[in-house]
Amino acid sequence: MSETSAIEKAMLHHLDNLTKPRGSLGKLEEFCVKMAKIQNQVPPRIDKKGIYVFAGDHGITEEGVSLYPQEVTLQMTVNFLTGGAGINALAGGTGWELTAVEAGVAGELPPEESLKSTCRFIRTALGKGSRNFYKGPALTAEELQKALEAGKDLARDARERGYQLTAIGDMGIGNTSTAAAMLIAAGFSPEEMVDRGTGIDEKMLNHKRKVLEEAVALRKPAKTGEAIMEQLGSFDLAMMTGFILGLKGQGIGCVVDGFPVTSAAYMAFLIDRSVTDYLFAGHLSKVVGHKPVLDAMGLEPIVSLDMRLGEGTGAVIGGFIIDLAVQTARKMASFAEAGVSTSEQEEENY
Repeated sequence: MSETSAIEKAMLHHLDNLTKPRGSLGKLEEFCVKMAKIQNQVPPRIDKKGIYVFAGDHGITEEGVSLYPQEVTLQMTVNFLTGGAGINALAGGTGWELTAVEAGVAGELPPEESLKSTCRFIRTALGKGSRNFYKGPALTAEELQKALEAGKDLARDARERGYQLTAIGDMGIGNTSTAAAMLIAAGFSPEEMVDRGTGIDEKMLNHKRKVLEEAVALRKPAKTGEAIMEQLGSFDLAMMTGFILGLKGQGIGCVVDGFPVTSAAYMAFLIDRSVTDYLFAGHLSKVVGHKPVLDAMGLEPIVSLDMRLGEGTGAVIGGFIIDLAVQTARKMASFAEAGVSTSEQEEENY
């Protein structure tokens, strides 16, 4: 019996001995088993969890593919730091430590001392947004490697901060276009991947699809994660990819959010298929391309709430459910501890 299967067997035995009918906690038991395998311990534990929200700009916005102007990325980054965004409310309400990451924001952020930040903030100085991949490669090979390494540095940061569960969020005008282009290049159909993003109308949607199809045809990257990101990616999505890759072997679970974050997870998956061993899909986004990509990685969304805000909002909700599952496995009494009979007749009537 392999080590992994031994852990799974031990975790199932632990769950089956709690004061409940076997399997009655459904998916919660599956989350516990996966966390036990990630941590290599029974039962698993989650004492600290942290979400990293990566903010970056995307040169493809020059082609008129987004409803909002590029400066919204900067403005929303400031909103994270001053506590006014949806992710601030949801992370605070579900026990997540929030770190906002500047990962290629085009505008100039104010000095930290003037912001009076309510959350942790990390500046990367990777660049002022990716290039317009309709006109040329989005990143240089050197820029891509720096972004991947910066993401791996944050994985080490997560370990040093003692997180047993992490989550990834995004903020970047144009990021659904970048995500869709990368996934089209990876083999998904444009019809599946190109959606309205922030709420564009039918005319702009058709324009967006045309631009992205033409851009992928112009760039013609090889179907590898690195090649696709260099030609069609961005600093923020590459950092997310590096973060996921860097978590391998760290005993830390990772909850991905919606379509842009999942595109980065898919790039990591192309580089190393084993990343799904420690990935969870926090939710099923309203964006149509999200489900096919999750399906391709074999990830089942924890919740489906018709959300499409981004920022990691769906990830912290799904991750909170994982936390609840683990706490239940740790705090419920066993039949022996509670003095509850486990006879076959009583189990049938329980």
